[in-house]
Amino acid sequence: MTPTPTVVLVHGAFADSSSWNGVVEKLTAAGVPVLAAANPLRGLTSDAAYIASVLDSVEGQVVLAGHSYGGSVISVAAQGKSNVTALVYIAAFIPEAGESALELTGKFPGSTLGPTTRPASYPLADGTEATELYIRQDEFPQQFAGDVPAATAAAMAVTQRPVAVAALEEPAAAAAWTGIPAFALLTTEDKNIPVEAQRFMAERAQAETVEIAASHAVSVARPDAVAELILRAVRKA
Repeated sequence: MTPTPTVVLVHGAFADSSSWNGVVEKLTAAGVPVLAAANPLRGLTSDAAYIASVLDSVEGQVVLAGHSYGGSVISVAAQGKSNVTALVYIAAFIPEAGESALELTGKFPGSTLGPTTRPASYPLADGTEATELYIRQDEFPQQFAGDVPAATAAAMAVTQRPVAVAALEEPAAAAAWTGIPAFALLTTEDKNIPVEAQRFMAERAQAETVEIAASHAVSVARPDAVAELILRAVRKA
């Protein structure tokens, strides 16, 4: 009997690994081993290298899932990883090599993310500074998590992880989905990544696609739908 693949979950910008908690619960209940990785959110190349190292630490096959900017990360991290049997994109970017998250966001109208963010500076090792983005706490629930219970959305706003502007601007060095089966969950009420952009990317990747009425925070609002698609990828591994 072939061992069940391990599901590795990669969160995106303005979130952390706890955003997968409901999904983890459902995957675990289904008997699937799971690991929610901490995405550094500092730069696409370095973030992907870190996630690639996580993949190397997992024994056996892996189904790799990414939310939002995490989709860009898994598209690069899985390149050349023979143990990755499927890529699952959850309201996520699915870039071609050479495309950035910001470029893909602007490809279709509809994102209202930009005006809700605030910049902050952080120090680099060489003594210079770089810029990262937060979503303003008072605007976070409506922008990111419109269908999440108010108290949960408020807590998510407080605990959000900022993303480096450089990470969103950096072009993807690879598109692993060209050689690995892809699955995509599209969110029609998404205010971060317009659903038309999600559809474009999923169709281009020839992904097995499910579309639901949900906000960008679909892993929190609808962990059942997210887990169901991931389990479909696991069964086909």
